[in-house]
Amino acid sequence: MDKIISMENVTAHLKDGMTLMIGGFLANGTPDELIDCLIKNNVKDLTIICNDTGFPDRGIGRLVVNKQVKKVITSHIGTNPETGRQMNEGELEVLLVPQGTLIERIRSAGAGLGGFLTPTGIGTVVEEGKEKIVIDGKTYLLELPIKADMALIKGSRVDKKGNVWYNKSTRNFNPIMATAADVVIVEADEIVEVDEIEASNVVTPSIFVDYIVGGRG
Repeated sequence: MDKIISMENVTAHLKDGMTLMIGGFLANGTPDELIDCLIKNNVKDLTIICNDTGFPDRGIGRLVVNKQVKKVITSHIGTNPETGRQMNEGELEVLLVPQGTLIERIRSAGAGLGGFLTPTGIGTVVEEGKEKIVIDGKTYLLELPIKADMALIKGSRVDKKGNVWYNKSTRNFNPIMATAADVVIVEADEIVEVDEIEASNVVTPSIFVDYIVGGRG
């Protein structure tokens, strides 16, 4: 199967109301061309799982500004005032999750786990509605896995089979999100032949990647 597709072909996989994981950390390692595609096609009522909502003019924040998002599950919204405004006005549902808890919930889904226990959030609003379990006298929250219909991730070098290498901090949330979605599309800075990425440098194996776009360097 040829995994390399055009941005026009991506459109066929986008639907209103879908749940998306989008990689990146403060717009670093974010698949901007795929976000452009979402904006161009006005895909709306999205639930987005992400580390943060970027900036008003960069990253995931552009989707928020364009009012294409109905709910965001994230750990940080402070760099995008529009996220806070829409939340306060009741236009956008925001579920804030501690960063470590968020990434572990994603990892749990990818690993097929039923959840995990953490003391993070005990005694705060984070614990509301969650099951508590006491072990050796210490109270933990049971945090459940979280997955998505689709993950949009960014890779620095991607071979034609879909093996992905990430350059430095662009790695961030991208690899773990690739394990926890039904469909994974990677936006590549560079697409190379299968033998051009040293096996030990592969972070996301091709088995997790459904489609590849980009590759213009």
